[in-house]
Amino acid sequence: MMKDVFGKAVELSGKREFSVLATILKLTGSGPRGAGTKFLILEDGSCVGTIGGGLLEARVLEAARKVFETQSPMRLGFSLMGKDVAETDMICGGDVDIFLEPFFPENQDHIQGLRRILDIQKRGGSGLLATVVQVDRWQKDSVPRVLALPGGEVIGSLPGMKGIQEELAKQMLVRLKEREPRLVASRDDLGGVVELFVEPILSDPVLYIFGGGHVSAQIVPLASRVGFKVEVIDDRPEFADPAKFPDAAKVHHCAFEGVLKRIPVDESSYLVIVTRGHMHDKTVLEQCLRTKAKYVGMIGSRRKKAMIYEKLLEEGFTQRDLDRVYAPIGLDIGAETPEEIAVSIVAELIQVRAGKE
Repeated sequence: MMKDVFGKAVELSGKREFSVLATILKLTGSGPRGAGTKFLILEDGSCVGTIGGGLLEARVLEAARKVFETQSPMRLGFSLMGKDVAETDMICGGDVDIFLEPFFPENQDHIQGLRRILDIQKRGGSGLLATVVQVDRWQKDSVPRVLALPGGEVIGSLPGMKGIQEELAKQMLVRLKEREPRLVASRDDLGGVVELFVEPILSDPVLYIFGGGHVSAQIVPLASRVGFKVEVIDDRPEFADPAKFPDAAKVHHCAFEGVLKRIPVDESSYLVIVTRGHMHDKTVLEQCLRTKAKYVGMIGSRRKKAMIYEKLLEEGFTQRDLDRVYAPIGLDIGAETPEEIAVSIVAELIQVRAGKE
């Protein structure tokens, strides 16, 4: 959703067209549209994304007209009950806090930040986006927002809030691990209170599955439904058939030797090894151990694991290298069938992604 909204905003900036972004800052109640959900409104009244439909969006569209007129942000609070709730996709009533901000096409820092976010979501990486959501802190044609990136790079600025920027950099790892956007109150350089909306920017995790057999056929739809972008690799054309994996983003037909030179694995990647034999598993695993992948898992018995590990140790890998590997793969739930094994593997992927090991 963020990708579609920001992609459209960047496209409009290239045409020098103004737009308004609505973001849910806080939701008291329950529904599929939580904090961080974004909704872009164009000058012709059309929009990209949704924040719940019905009366809620109608009120936001009405408020957006004022933002177009004044080119100044607005912060709105709604309380939805009874019939109001029935006209949205919220499950029950509650309070909704929404921030509407003008998107200035001439603000290059702003557009550069959006482009970097889109690049992170496409190619991997992470960052922390912090936006001041107090209307009186905004100035004409100025966006008090920073995108803080690992390594110390910062895009944008928070005027008069140097201390806040430094604190964001210190908190980055914690915020990224939490994964959830939140409102944060901090003090500026003069001691005044500033409220910011802090959003972790993370790439869609890519799951590479080596082997296109029965277990893979069960893993792919499950993993894709819980938020993984799945790619399957097999060296046999009949198993590297996209028709066999309709839920996969890509299917690669290539040899397992040198396969990691063909796909962009980084520290946010998940690697699952379920090939058809010990030697293929070893061929893939020794390549995976040279990456910074977040997760490396290999299917098979403890005996198979011991045989492969013994050979890898002889070839120069360390026990520390091997300790990275989840093998036998999957949570221990007594799985036996391909369907059950897939459930155990995907459950382990979710556990690792959530940092709940």
